[in-house]
Amino acid sequence: MSMRADARRNLEQLLGAARDLVADKGPGVALDEVAQRAGVGIATLYRRFPDRTALLRGVVIDALEQTRAVAERAAAEHGDAFEALAAYLRAALELRVSAVIPQVLDVLDLEEPELAAAREAAARATEALVDAAHVSGDLPKDVTFADVGMMLVRIARPLPGPMDDELKHELARRHLELFIRGLRRADGELEGPELSRSDLAEMAHGGSTVSS
Repeated sequence: MSMRADARRNLEQLLGAARDLVADKGPGVALDEVAQRAGVGIATLYRRFPDRTALLRGVVIDALEQTRAVAERAAAEHGDAFEALAAYLRAALELRVSAVIPQVLDVLDLEEPELAAAREAAARATEALVDAAHVSGDLPKDVTFADVGMMLVRIARPLPGPMDDELKHELARRHLELFIRGLRRADGELEGPELSRSDLAEMAHGGSTVSS
């Protein structure tokens, strides 16, 4: 049975409000603040999410599913592989998944089957964009999927200090454009570890091996 339009709207507003507040304030943000930001009553929040863990889990899965969707849409809508990657990065920044996931690492089990499946699907779609940009020659071969993902995390996380939230978001967009501009440069060689997806997976499980 499909969800009623008003119920769907309330769910989307709750997930969006929770995503922004968790990104800015961490996973301990007050649930009544989430409900207030979403424009719904606290009872509506609890009907959808019985506790904080359920809400955080819902936020992460929703953000990952949207990330996969924007990656696939970027690939379909842009014939130029580098422009497809750039379009994905801009859309992913707005979804704030790269700001949310680091906040919940100590709260959620990201290897739980549904979460792990959503992470894998999003990663595959993103990696396909990176691979296509490598093949086109517009993205240097030594810029890896891990480099792109980690830089997005760095840019997406809110800057410290008393700046207005909207100014922080505007600066994140500016810094992403600087990153995209720099990706096209192929001068010189990158220093430091060249991490692969398997390296990231191993580190997530407590390992420390890095591919050479």
